[in-house]
Amino acid sequence: MSEQDVQPDRSESAGVVTEPTWWGTHLREIRWQAELARLLADPVWRHVDLPRGDGEPVLLIPGFLAGDQSLSVMASWLRKLGYRPRRAGMSFNVACSDIAVDRLEKVLAHAHLSSGRKVAIVGHSRGGHFARALAVRHPEQVSQVISMGSGLDVPFDISEPTRLAVEGVRRMVARRDPERAALGCFTHACLCRYARDYRSPFPETVPLTSIYSKGDGVVRWRACVVPYARNVEVTGSHIGLAFNRYAYREIAHTLAPST
Repeated sequence: MSEQDVQPDRSESAGVVTEPTWWGTHLREIRWQAELARLLADPVWRHVDLPRGDGEPVLLIPGFLAGDQSLSVMASWLRKLGYRPRRAGMSFNVACSDIAVDRLEKVLAHAHLSSGRKVAIVGHSRGGHFARALAVRHPEQVSQVISMGSGLDVPFDISEPTRLAVEGVRRMVARRDPERAALGCFTHACLCRYARDYRSPFPETVPLTSIYSKGDGVVRWRACVVPYARNVEVTGSHIGLAFNRYAYREIAHTLAPST
């Protein structure tokens, strides 16, 4: 059996559930290139048998260490499907979460006001954490949230190499902004507004769909499965969720206007 087939022992410290060290399957993450090629050859890329959009704005939020470019394929596909994709304005998603969500709050408000409609949010990995917090802050502006490979209750249920990358960013933030470091930025104990919003109950008025893969080599897939979401399993890698043909089909049907 693999690590993914066995529920690991869990321990609690200071109210935080921790898991044994997991090294992930990062070498298998290079599959994203094959997943992109499969997407471009699949009928879903040509919008075959998919419901059309009605111009709804869709805010796309990239994952940790990634930028808007990582979701540019999805943006192009959504635009041709009949939606109005909006960039998050991120070139490299490593900023303090509180600062990042404050900026995204303005992007969301502009998309909402300029369109006169609620905004759907699609977040990949860390982008799903931000989408969750935004929906808590402004449920009146959000039509629904779709997360992809995002831990929705425990943000750091991740592989050890990823955790070390997060620790490196945390140290960088601490050097530049000691006040935020004192609040616990990039840790379970963070006390900022973003962390409080992320931990708050998800609004019942906002539909939430969590797309995950048991082949995820970066985020433990169980962290993506929560009782307050519609949980949808697909096959593929973590990085590849941004190009996953099965995820795209699910996104098209989830975003489809109700009749």
